[in-house]
Order: sequence, then structure tokens, then C-alpha cells
Amino acid sequence: MKVRSSIVFKLNLRLISRLFGIFLAIDLFLCAAAAVSVIAYAERTGARAAELADAYGPPQEFLQKWLFVSGCTVLPLDEAPDGIKVPGVLQRFMPPSTASGVRSLNVSSAPGASFSEKLRNLSYHIAVGSDEGYYDVAVSLGQAAVICRNVLLLLFVIQLVMLLNSIFSGARIIRITLRPIAELAETAKSLNRAEGAFSPEKMEALAGKLDGINASRLDTRISVDGTQAELKNLAEAINGMLDRINGAYRSQVRFVSDASHELRTPIAVIQGYANLLDRWGKNDEKTLQESIDAIKEEASNMKALIEQLLFLARGDNNTMALRMERFDLGELASEVLRETQMIDAGHEYGSRITPVFIYADKALMKQALRILTDNAIKYTEAGGHIAVSVAEEGGFARLTVQDDGIGIPPEAVPQIFDRFYRADESRARSTGGAGLGLSIAKWISERHRGHMEVLSRKDVGTRISVVIPLSEAEEKPRESDQNL
Repeated sequence: MKVRSSIVFKLNLRLISRLFGIFLAIDLFLCAAAAVSVIAYAERTGARAAELADAYGPPQEFLQKWLFVSGCTVLPLDEAPDGIKVPGVLQRFMPPSTASGVRSLNVSSAPGASFSEKLRNLSYHIAVGSDEGYYDVAVSLGQAAVICRNVLLLLFVIQLVMLLNSIFSGARIIRITLRPIAELAETAKSLNRAEGAFSPEKMEALAGKLDGINASRLDTRISVDGTQAELKNLAEAINGMLDRINGAYRSQVRFVSDASHELRTPIAVIQGYANLLDRWGKNDEKTLQESIDAIKEEASNMKALIEQLLFLARGDNNTMALRMERFDLGELASEVLRETQMIDAGHEYGSRITPVFIYADKALMKQALRILTDNAIKYTEAGGHIAVSVAEEGGFARLTVQDDGIGIPPEAVPQIFDRFYRADESRARSTGGAGLGLSIAKWISERHRGHMEVLSRKDVGTRISVVIPLSEAEEKPRESDQNL
């Protein structure tokens, strides 16, 4: 399992490393404390022996044996010995009788002796000068050193057992803690393993697995407040993913439903006229011609609708390539305006066009402009005025189509870019639109890193603009845009 082989292993390794570091710090502190304690004991013992030696002189041979039993010996020296002398600043903190003495550590053992034997024969020496010469105060540290060694070895064994135990117990605790992540990952995998489209029941079951309890609706979310701090960001990310899944699913259902509805009408018309031809059109020329004209018109509408659906599908699947080139947007607008005037003589046209060079897909920009002009024609009464303008504003190219038609109600403006949405359903058949044009225009503008602006008042008119950034240096589009 990936979680166990990666996250659990790494976290467990970090925990063990941290625990090992803590044990090492404790061991170093204890060793230092033990060394200081032993040296302090040796200093106190040596100071008492030195005071007696100063008062009564070095003890005789038979008294040395009694001193040896207590772990201390005092022997006269012929000359000043070698060793370490405590700096004068630190001597004020030491017993006066040994403050100026020379100190050393000695191991009185035979050559080749083991470490244990050397440790037992360890002694601390303080060489002190007097009126009678130098004498050496030796304090045996063997017993204390052996005790400290045994205590530290026992501590090391205990720590080793704890480290080995933490390898297994730590991994188990981490797996239990990360179990929600593993369950979320396993649930997410079901998205790829699922066969066919998700039904509402499957989507609810997915939300239930993510939520873990009492999920009966698709909009149920993971409780962030009750989530562990380490998993809060993950829970929020999963909730965001569910929001997008929910929105995409509902959008897909609505899209399929609207597309089916739009296709049902022309198919029904074609089927009706086909039945009419089958009954009476064979011998009635008027009925024959009427049926042919109606079937051709509905077939043309259905073809246009299917082409728009395919365009949006390719855009959603990122399979539409942009053919970028540098051209004059003003010249393109003038060309589309001339073509529109040739096929539509029922409206008055005006223009305010200036040369503006952009780096974009010329065919798509032309398609977006035609969508805007077609909408203006459909929703502007005969004799109305339609104006096309192109201008440069603050590093952006603005392509605008304005009319004095029926306008758009304020509450409908935010929805006009939704697929299959039409503000005036009563005119749907008369205008011949499917409600996809503005969705396509919006897609084109966004793929050119731009946006669309709408200003409309009911019974006054509408102004829609496509605003895209200029490319003065003829930059190449983003790789993601080239692959669309």
C-alpha cells in the first residue's frame, strides 16, 4: 500500500530519529553530570586529605593502608609533578588546601589489561606543595566509575528496547492516524474504476464515503470543524473537489437535457413533414414544396446546433488547437461588417473602427464577432441601428457590438453566457437560436486570456464587448492554450 510504504515509513523514520536524538541528548547530559559529580567527590575527598597532611604531615606507612581502605592515599614526592593546573580565576571556587595543586587522571594497571580492569584502577591525583615538599593526594574513582558505567549501560539497553518498540508501535499509530487519508484515497480511486457515467445514487454514495456518516444528499460535505488539524487542509480540498464534481455533474445533466430538448424539436418537425409527404405530398406539389423547404430549414438548424455542440465539446475536452497569428482586428471587423450588410438589409449599420493588431486565432475571433452581430440582428427590430467598434484601451483590444434592440432584463444578464439559456423563450423559434452562441463567444475570449463585458437595458439596447490583451511582442501562447 502506497501510504504504508511512503508516508508511514517517512513519518516513522522521523519519529525514531527524533526519539534517538532525545535519547542521545539525555545520555550526553547524564555522562557529563556523572563526570562532574565524580570529579566533585574526588575534589572534596582530596581536599580533606590535604588539610590533614598540612596539619600533621603525610601519614606513616601503616596509616596509608587505612587511608587506602577509604579510597584515598597521600604520598610524598621528590619533585613537582606534571599535570593540569586550575586557572587562577577558578581557584577561588575550590578548597584552599588544593586550589593551587596540579591535577591528573591515572590508570595503574598492567599492560594489556581490559577496559573493566583499567576502569577499576582509575584514580584522581592532586599534587600539592608544602613546607616539607610536594606530596600526592590520590583518590580512587574505580568503584564510582564502574557504578556509572553499569547505570549508563542499563539506560542504553532500555533506550534501545524503546527504539525498537517504537518502530512497530509508531508505525501502527501513524497508520491509525492516517486511516482517513487512506480511505479518502481509496474512495478517490473509485472515480477511475467506475464503469460508465455516475448515477445520482453513485454520486451520493461517493459523498457518503467521503463524509463517513449520514450522507443523503450530493451536496453533503466533510465536517472541517471536527477534522484533525493535520487533515483540515485535505478536508477543505476534498470539499472543494466535491463542489466542482457536483457543479460539473449538474452542468452535464442540464447540458444533455437541453441538447436533447433542442434536437427533439427539429426532429419532430422533420418527422411530421415526412409523414405529410407520405400521405399527401406525392401528388400535391404545394405540399411537396412546403415539406421540402421545412425539412431543409430544420436540417440546417439541426446541423448548426450539432456543430455548436461539437465546438463546445472539443473546447471542454481541450482538443481544439488555436492557430495563432498577428493580424489587424479592425480590418477583420470591417470585413465581417461588409458581409453582414450584404445579407441583412433590414438594419442600419455604423462603425468606429481603428487599427488594432493582436496575436490570436483569426478564425475564432471572426466567429465570435459573427455571433455578436447575429444576436444583434435577431433581437433588434427591422430598421434598428447596429454599431461595430474596435479600439485599444490600456493594453487591451476591445471589440464591441451595440444595438438598440429589445435589451436584456437585469436579472437575466448574469445567465446569458450559460449554455442553452435564452432571456426571451417566446422568441426562441422565431429567432432560430439555441442559446449557445454567447457561450461559444465567451469560450473564445477566455482562451485568448480575455473576458466579455455586457451592458444592457430592456427596450433600450445591448452592448457586448470582447476584451483581449494585446500582444505587441507577438508572444507565443501558453502551452496549455496551444493544445486546446
